[in-house]
Amino acid sequence: MNIVSVVGARPSFVKVAPLAWHFEKSRDVNHTIIHTGQHYDEELYSSFFKTLGIPSPRFDLGVGSGNHGRMTGDIMRELENILKGIEVDWVVVYGASNSSMAGALTAAKLGLNIAHIESGLRTGMKKHPEEINRRVAETVSDLLFATGTISRENLVRDGIPESNIVVVGNLMVDALIRFLPVIKERQTYKQFDVECKNYILVTMHQPYNVDDKKRFSYLIDELLEISETLPILFSLHPRTSHRLSEFNLLERLLKSDGVRLIAPQDYLDFLSLVECAKGLITDSGGIADETTYLGIPCLTLRPSVERAITVTIGTNEQVDTRPGALLEMTNILLEGKWKEGKIPELWDGKTASRIANALIGMV
Repeated sequence: MNIVSVVGARPSFVKVAPLAWHFEKSRDVNHTIIHTGQHYDEELYSSFFKTLGIPSPRFDLGVGSGNHGRMTGDIMRELENILKGIEVDWVVVYGASNSSMAGALTAAKLGLNIAHIESGLRTGMKKHPEEINRRVAETVSDLLFATGTISRENLVRDGIPESNIVVVGNLMVDALIRFLPVIKERQTYKQFDVECKNYILVTMHQPYNVDDKKRFSYLIDELLEISETLPILFSLHPRTSHRLSEFNLLERLLKSDGVRLIAPQDYLDFLSLVECAKGLITDSGGIADETTYLGIPCLTLRPSVERAITVTIGTNEQVDTRPGALLEMTNILLEGKWKEGKIPELWDGKTASRIANALIGMV
């Protein structure tokens, strides 16, 4: 059986890893990884492929960054030529990146079987690029793997036949469970002069937060106020770093005794910081999965939360966009009143096995 995984954005490499591990043990499956090159640098290879133990991609399209139209077109043109030249039973796409949408569309036009992993997540923002990518990929896919029942209900509401939907759990949690002993052992927090469970970890990079000078300014004000009570480790995305300088905000952070600006960490070091944090402030859509499993409070700076199960069951909460909302939510955390949360059903480290069984059973 020939299964082709199309990946390109960094989170997709974490998702493909558990499936790659599973297929490596099977003599009946030939698993080919195609890297579109949407996110590419040497650090990616060292931090993701090598760290996660993923086989090197058989093909690398090398499309690089760029606007959505050019990137999507480049991926489809290069991918079509490859898929025409190899045996394919399933094309598997992951999440909501440009690579996922382009991969699904290319496979659909070639009449190939398509499976979409992490189906049914919703931002509620129809014009959001990731929402567009996800919905397009879902529409042309033959088999849709959902992380939980809320996602399945979203798909049914959108007209996807229930027979095409399988609730399997969360591949990100599969990877987390495998590496959890290493994550705990690393104790990365010691590099930054803080104590375990006595700091707040911050990541921020979404345009609606960092490109809006007014909003970004009051978020920095609130982070500085929080840092007077508890140290903050602020992991600086390149976009965020650029905006801090552009908006003349960087100097304020550098002068603060409570804020430590740190470089982006690799997968294992970042999760080590998450595992030992008192809480996480972020505008990432995916890290709430890991914080939910680890029981770490997560404050999500987004207009909507696409992973609703991390709020309804887990430890995540959406932070209102108004000034002062982040302080209010952080005070709940600091006062010890944060909700306890539970691990969602099927987030048990066996998601890859369930996906593999479903793929094999459908051919």
